[in-house]
Amino acid sequence: MTDRPEELEARAERALERPTDLAPGDYHGPVHPDDLAKMERALLSLSRTTREIFLEYRLDGYSYDHIAKVTGLSQRQVARRMRTAIRRLSRYRRGDERPEWQVWLQTHLPRWFR
Repeated sequence: MTDRPEELEARAERALERPTDLAPGDYHGPVHPDDLAKMERALLSLSRTTREIFLEYRLDGYSYDHIAKVTGLSQRQVARRMRTAIRRLSRYRRGDERPEWQVWLQTHLPRWFR
């Protein structure tokens, strides 16, 4: 992982590149700009370490073993953070941008009042 701001910024720009001069309905590429905006919000909602782990695995192609050595985490912790990132990204993609605590509360609260 890197702490140099210019490298982080360059990686973020590459990861989130999207055309800005499109009219609604004009885009026919692999990912719609609206979906990219959702993914950007989801990535920014992750903790810095989780975001870095996700980007290093998905963009840079590093293995869990390599990421674990660089971060000082275990492979199991790296895998757990990847699951967290993927779960949040898929929720954001479906349009559910609630924080984790709200999702948990809404899931568990009804059974407390049965």
